[in-house]
Amino acid sequence: MGRTAGRKVSCHAIQGRSPGWHHGGILIIAILCIACTFLFASEAVAQCSARDVLRNHLKLKQAPSGPQIPIKSAVDVPAWKTIRIGTFANFFALSNALDAAGCGIGNSAGEILARPTFTVSATTTSVELFTVSAAELGFRTDTALLADIYARAKQLGFGLAAAEVGPQLRLQYFDQPIGEFLIIGMEPIRTWQGAPVILNVANGGAGLILIGQDGSADAQIPVASRFVFVRSHETAPAEAVTLVGH
Repeated sequence: MGRTAGRKVSCHAIQGRSPGWHHGGILIIAILCIACTFLFASEAVAQCSARDVLRNHLKLKQAPSGPQIPIKSAVDVPAWKTIRIGTFANFFALSNALDAAGCGIGNSAGEILARPTFTVSATTTSVELFTVSAAELGFRTDTALLADIYARAKQLGFGLAAAEVGPQLRLQYFDQPIGEFLIIGMEPIRTWQGAPVILNVANGGAGLILIGQDGSADAQIPVASRFVFVRSHETAPAEAVTLVGH
């Protein structure tokens, strides 16, 4: 089926049958052609479905996870991934791209993406992203406050990403491993009811999704959680790391 994706399906009437069969057969074949064309188009576009997730998972060789060693400075952390932002004219074009790729969007994530405070970049720009866990930032308790994680990240030379990074990363990270949840380090956007929400790019195994989570300053975050940051223009110099809560 993969080889036929995007190709035109040719349908021909079969000769030598009765007129009734001829017209009925053409109708059936036409219906099948429309269904096949839709299916092939979906195969060519969708990337976030559970089947695509499984196929990518079988191809992907994951490196074994090692101990989470506290980092001393953002300059010691290599860029994890480079993505492009500003590739869509507005929220509607970005939302349509997520729909076309079959990416699931959680209720709170969908709500803040539709808020006026969510904006897309007016120019196309490449952005280097860095992933670190709260434990690697120096926290040694089971959980840490979101405000403390942000403050520690800033101290080490990381910066908060633009909100657009969330949906753009979802569209540019189709080979995300199953079970990975990446919290976007960003300023929270409030829902219509006033609840602060930040984005999470996730693969729970049933498909690639973009969800929202509590973005309040006192939100308790497990220290094993991984964040996506950018590098601050004012990068902190390397220094002895302070273990928080140890």
